[in-house]
Amino acid sequence: MPGAKTGNLIETASDHAVNLTLSFYGHGAERSQSERRGHNMPHDTSTSQTETKYGVMICGHGSRSKSAVTEFAVLAEKLAPLFPDWPVEYGYLEFATPVIKTGLDKLREQGVNHVLAVPGMLFAAGHAKNDIPSVLNTYAAEHGIKIQYGRELAVDLKMLAAAADRVQSAMERANAENGPVENHDTCLVVIGRGSSDPDANSNVSKVARMLVESLGLGWCETGFSGVTFPLVEPCLEKVTRLGFRRIVVFPYFLFSGILIDRIYGFTDEVAARHPDIEFVKAGYLNDHDQVIATFADRVQEILTGSNNMNCSMCKYRAQVLGFEDEVGLPQESHHHHVEGKGVSAPGSNVEDCTLCTTFCTGECRLVASDHDHHHHHHHDHDHHHHDHDHDHGHHHHPYPQADHPLGPRSVLNRPKTKT
Repeated sequence: MPGAKTGNLIETASDHAVNLTLSFYGHGAERSQSERRGHNMPHDTSTSQTETKYGVMICGHGSRSKSAVTEFAVLAEKLAPLFPDWPVEYGYLEFATPVIKTGLDKLREQGVNHVLAVPGMLFAAGHAKNDIPSVLNTYAAEHGIKIQYGRELAVDLKMLAAAADRVQSAMERANAENGPVENHDTCLVVIGRGSSDPDANSNVSKVARMLVESLGLGWCETGFSGVTFPLVEPCLEKVTRLGFRRIVVFPYFLFSGILIDRIYGFTDEVAARHPDIEFVKAGYLNDHDQVIATFADRVQEILTGSNNMNCSMCKYRAQVLGFEDEVGLPQESHHHHVEGKGVSAPGSNVEDCTLCTTFCTGECRLVASDHDHHHHHHHDHDHHHHDHDHDHGHHHHPYPQADHPLGPRSVLNRPKTKT
């Protein structure tokens, strides 16, 4: 199996789970059997002569949405009491501040020499697999500290419990307002972020199936806010043909932002075209107590050695059908040009766009002829901002399904109501 170049790590598919998700020692040194069991913590040469002081770093993607950034900060604040002996900081890859490096600086200022870093992301796509590790590897090498990296939140029983709570609360509210509808007459539509990584997209489908069976609903479908297919609007239109009285739309997202507005906006438009069907908008995950508990689990897993990502399905390290050319791509970040740009930059709201009306549809990325555009309302970044499959020249291969008629290009068929 071809190896993946990872800055200061050279990994194969078989050792990727150990080196990437458990250690950033500089050369991916393996831990001893006792260390993997959690009996002794590993020390590298930079910290072997001093007492180990741990710190927790939550690595977010970042957004221009003020509400999304605020919610992420609240999550970090709620996580801190679960680790009373360790400082907890956070930072973002792009747009928002503080950036990841700033959070790491704050930990070092508090005497931390062993960082336990976890991605503040639901699934492991390019950001969790490549961008964040690249930033952490670089920082560890520059400052001579140990940084260990945990896995994403993933498909987890606690996360499913949080998701089920959001869906059930929405249905109970709808029952109280509009009268009850039988579970078997209800279709659940789970909307994920959407990625050019089929492994991450498939996890959204698994969440949907787990929820529909757990709650005993009539059927489930999966849609996405951008990059892949089906996009929200064509997904919901197809669901309206299935004959269900109620459709529950659940954004499987951590935080608010432009993509949540997009999901709810498309839902409202489809609902207006089908007044005979009840559409119910469930809330996103946010700081549900089970989400906080899952983050805490991910930090603890770093010390117990059970935090492997699902690398057997990773397109960067395995021969995934249709994505063979991406095996072995360098593990590097491409977010430096928008790092720390702030949440008040132009393009953070729909008023700056001449293409959209009440919410961002993602059409801008399809009609823009110039890639740069100062990143003003032209790109969808994970979790919050506008459609962007990160096609940055040599950094990323084009997504093979980018032209799918039910994907982002479907917005071109929308009537133009704003000039």
